[in-house]
Parts: sequence; C-alpha cells; structure tokens
Amino acid sequence: MHVQITDLEFSYGKASNAVVQNFNLHMNEGEIVSILGESGSGKSTILRLIAGLETPSQGKIGVGKDTYVDDQSGKILPVEKRGLGMVFQDYALFPHMTVGANILYGLNKWKGPARRARLQEMLELINMTEYRKRYPHELSGGQQQRIALARALAPQPPLLLLDEPFSNLDAHLKHRIRDELRETIKYTGTTTIFVTHDQEDAKVLSDRVVLVDKGEVKKTGTPYELLKETTVPQGIGGAQA
Repeated sequence: MHVQITDLEFSYGKASNAVVQNFNLHMNEGEIVSILGESGSGKSTILRLIAGLETPSQGKIGVGKDTYVDDQSGKILPVEKRGLGMVFQDYALFPHMTVGANILYGLNKWKGPARRARLQEMLELINMTEYRKRYPHELSGGQQQRIALARALAPQPPLLLLDEPFSNLDAHLKHRIRDELRETIKYTGTTTIFVTHDQEDAKVLSDRVVLVDKGEVKKTGTPYELLKETTVPQGIGGAQA
C-alpha cells in the first residue's frame, strides 16, 4: 500500500513546543523507508502517531485507500481498525505460547485451512518450521525476532512498522539478521517504516532514509545520497551505537 502523511504535528498536553511538526512523507507500495534520528528527535513519536497509539494535533495520515487521520473532518481511525503490523524493540512475544501459537495470534480473523496454511507458509518463510512447538525462552534473540516479524507479516498488513528492532542484538548477529529482515520484507512486498538511531542499519535496510530532528524532516534521499552527503547529528550512531 502507498502511504501519504501530510503536515503532521503533535505536542504532549498543553506544551508549547511541538514534538512533531510539519512532518510530511509519501511512500510507494513495497518501499522500505527509515526514519533516522537521535534520541529525542521525535522519530518514535511519529511511529506511534501512524500506529494510532497517539493522536496528532494536526495533519492527515492515509494508507492505501483508507484515511487513518484527517484533522479537517475530525476522523481518527482506532488502532485496532488500522490492521498494521508492528515489531517492537523487545519483540513482545507471549512467553506462555509456542512459536506456532504466537504467529497464529496475528491470524485471529483467518479461519480453518487458510489459517493453518498461512502459519506453515510463514514458518517456511523464516526457516523455522522445526521450531513450531518451541517457546520464546527456548529461542535465541535472532530467532525471537524472526517470530515477531512472522507474526506481524502473517495477516498481510497494509503497512509494517519496525521500532529499533536490532537494539537487543549483538553486532555480529545484527548484521546477519538485518540482511534476512530486508530479504523477507522485500519477498512479501510489504510497505515498511523502520525507526532507528543507527545510520548503518538505515543504510542497509532502506530504499530511502528520512533524517529527522526535533520532529521535523531535515533531509530525505536514498541511503547513499543522504548518508554520503549529510553531516549526521552527533547522537546518531553507527553499527557500534
């Protein structure tokens, strides 16, 4: 699905300083876009606004033919009706559920044979068919991330949101998982927004990078264009950050 975000603004309570201001983004279907910024840049708030976990004070958010937010009409689509896929920093797997049950949780609206077939398809996609009956505590960090990704992708969401998904992985594992993640997302053709402070992650994973500071877009371009030409703020790290 294509994504259109227009003049998005957000402030906490009655604070005069906007956390997000005049944020605009257009995405093509199947594109992976990184929102890159240091801590406090507003990048995670932007993700929460898109997900519906926060309500913007102004602006419009549209995904495909659906309008999520429109400040002129007052429309705000509840988070549960947006149907977005999300992968959090801690993966948010259910510890009391098996790998299969965790993925099936995202398929609660699917029925019968189609549901079982989709589970098998996702397990094969992430090369974890033999782990179907394992529990999260029996898996490595990289395996847990694969399950979280499979659960998010299983219902075929119009948009996938990734919130610093590599923050809990060591550098060696991160490099391998990062490549696998891009390959999986590209295979499914899912439009994806990836929030990160790490310019190397943004460079490897993204088709396009949006550099934000104080809730505003400072620059946008391909990873090569942006990270080659831009003096990146001090708080934004490389692979070691």
